[in-house]
Amino acid sequence: MTAAAERPDPMAFGRGLARGVGLNLLVRDVARAADFAVRVLGARCVYREEHFAVMEAVGSTWLLHSDWSYRNHPLRGAVPEDGARGGGIEIRLYGVDPDRAESAARGCDAVVLAGATDKEHGLREAYLVDDDGYVWVPSVPLPCA
Repeated sequence: MTAAAERPDPMAFGRGLARGVGLNLLVRDVARAADFAVRVLGARCVYREEHFAVMEAVGSTWLLHSDWSYRNHPLRGAVPEDGARGGGIEIRLYGVDPDRAESAARGCDAVVLAGATDKEHGLREAYLVDDDGYVWVPSVPLPCA
């Protein structure tokens, strides 16, 4: 992880983001959320400080923000203090081995909503829940028959 002295320039970082969908996840504890992403999903923590982190995996970038960092943000009022925050959304990481991720999740006592399974839509996937209630779905394509 990058030290605080090497904090990316916010303007340059924002301008350099690839086009497409971006995720900002509001979490209770940035260090814990980053650790889950690294240990279970095989992500890389590009930068982390107490209230913010930049994560990358399989060509995707997402940001973690602490509750404190959103204390004056309009979204803060829509997020429950207790319980799951990501109800109704699946965060899918295509190209992350679901069997390895499930094993890592079990090893750190994370919730395995559904273990790695071959699906009729051509993917092998698992449903894993982090401490903030976000459902992560690592998946890989099934081999051609």
